[in-house]
Amino acid sequence: MKTLNKMQRRATIWILGAFKTSPMEGIEVLVGLIPIRFYLQKITKRSLIRPFKLPNNHILKNLLNNAPPSNKSYNSHNIGSLTNRQRFLTKGHLVDSSIKSHGIFPSFSPLDPEFFPGHCIIDNFSNRFSFNLVNKKEKIQNKIHDQELDDMVLRCSSEPNTALVITDASIKNDIATSISHIHSANCPLIKTVHHASFVTSMEAELFAIRCSINQVCSINNVSKIVIVTDSIHAAKKILDCGSHPYQIHSAAILSELRTFFSSNESNSIKFWECPSKLRWRFHRDADKDSKAFSVTPSYPTKISWDFCKKSDCDELIKLWKMTFQASDGKGKHFLDLLDDNLNVIEPSYARGGPWLQTFGHSNLLCTCAVRAITNHAPIGEYRLRFFPNMDFACPCNNYPIESRRHILHKCQRFNGYWNSKRDTLSHFMMFLTSNPNAFAFIDN
Repeated sequence: MKTLNKMQRRATIWILGAFKTSPMEGIEVLVGLIPIRFYLQKITKRSLIRPFKLPNNHILKNLLNNAPPSNKSYNSHNIGSLTNRQRFLTKGHLVDSSIKSHGIFPSFSPLDPEFFPGHCIIDNFSNRFSFNLVNKKEKIQNKIHDQELDDMVLRCSSEPNTALVITDASIKNDIATSISHIHSANCPLIKTVHHASFVTSMEAELFAIRCSINQVCSINNVSKIVIVTDSIHAAKKILDCGSHPYQIHSAAILSELRTFFSSNESNSIKFWECPSKLRWRFHRDADKDSKAFSVTPSYPTKISWDFCKKSDCDELIKLWKMTFQASDGKGKHFLDLLDDNLNVIEPSYARGGPWLQTFGHSNLLCTCAVRAITNHAPIGEYRLRFFPNMDFACPCNNYPIESRRHILHKCQRFNGYWNSKRDTLSHFMMFLTSNPNAFAFIDN
């Protein structure tokens, strides 16, 4: 642990340009690195559910078999053969994994024929499917895409053999609602609604696509399927032959599409991306319907593998936030800043963390911000603590100690004064941008 902590501390100081005296937990939060002790807990919990990715004929799956022994297939080494006394006394990683397996329903199917090399649908019917994506960063492209979606609807309405499918999913109180609206010529609007407990949004979106394809394939004289979804990454998982926790859904969809493609050479499917922020009217109706349900979960119930993985991570992040606020390891002078909603910024390692996302684009800005937040900066207050024989007075000659508070609020050397009523990270960065010499080394 000491060696790992030492390595992470060196990496953190190198990334941020912080002083060697900077508090460990404080700079870990700023760089968006979870503490080593929490990371080890994370990979330990992750290892408990990894055996469920293996095929059923794997030796570990055989050892984890918790079913009581039978005369036909008896293995004296599996967990199911242990007595209650032996179960109580036996401890180990496999036992913990077996206990955790009781609450997880299967999500993987690595040996499904749909994923066999040379038999994959992407190899045999590569010209039958396509994806229409949108550049979410450009507003002009969003407007163009909105018009393209409208034009596509007009074309689908004029083609009697085309089925237009709008899918969406929402999660409320750990209950996922997967919904699809199926528009087909000379047919009334078909709506499919399904609920599932303790699944991720990706699984809910993929299940909505699965149910809609199954429904459309049962309609006569449909040769082209057009699916509009706001989760195009879920649609791409259908063609992913690698190991992922959505293989059961992917295999069912691929099997349905294989039958659909084999029935006629002209049959095809196309996926259109429609971001939720686009507010396209057809997708807005599906989104409204998905959020109109209020379902109460039934207990006990199993959870998905992906949801279990997400829950374990969320618990560790929550524990990290709690210990960070109560710990002295962040430093007594750590500057707690607020986000744009005036909430205290909490630790996170997603996309580098909230701090590094704000000032990580500039090395100078990053080093000044880190030194100011931790209060380990080339200022008089730092020299008074670590080098008391050096001069610690403020060069403005209006304050005996050059403290962080004095620099941010009162020092006349800087033009951009600190707004004490709104201690937001954005205002803090505006101050540092307007005053690049603050908390920085100045050549005499």
